[in-house]
Amino acid sequence: MIVCSNCRHANMSGAMFCAECGAQLIGRDALITQTISTDKFKKVSKKAGDEEAYQDFDVTDAWGSLHLLDTGQVLPLSSRNEFTMGRISEGQPIMPDIDLSPFQAYAAGVSRLHAVIKREAGRIIFMDLGSANGTYINGKRLSPNIEQIVNHGDIIALGKLKMQILFKEQ
Repeated sequence: MIVCSNCRHANMSGAMFCAECGAQLIGRDALITQTISTDKFKKVSKKAGDEEAYQDFDVTDAWGSLHLLDTGQVLPLSSRNEFTMGRISEGQPIMPDIDLSPFQAYAAGVSRLHAVIKREAGRIIFMDLGSANGTYINGKRLSPNIEQIVNHGDIIALGKLKMQILFKEQ
C-alpha cells in the first residue's frame, strides 16, 4: 500500500495518483517511460485540392469516427450503438468504452466517465455525464445529462481535448 502524503488515503501498490484526491504518489524521478508503437495507426494526409480528406475506416462495420485534432489520430466507432468516453484510472470499478488516457486526457481535464455518444434512429446523440471540466460542441457548453444531437463535422471538446466527429455515409 502507498499512503498519500496529501490526504493520507491508502492506495494500491503501483498507483501513480491518489484515488481519493488525485495527488501524484510517485516522484517524477521514479517514473519509467516506455516506447509505444504507433505502427497500427495510419497517418492522415490531406491531398492537394481536397476540402475534406480523412482517413479510411479500419473497421468495416464502423458508422463514424472521432478525429483527435491535436494528434491526428482516428478512433473508429463500430457497429455498436453506444459508447462511454473518459479515461481509465487505477482502482476505478467502471471503465469507459473509449479510453482517452493515451491522448493526455488527464492533463486535458477529461473525467473518468466524461460523456456518452450514441446512435439512435438515424441521429447521433452526445451527452455530458456530469464531468468536472465540461463538454462542448462547437464551443457551446452542454448541460450535464441532457442529450444533444451532433452533426457531421462538429467539433467536440471533452475539457480541453478536442475532436471532430465524422459520420460514414449510410
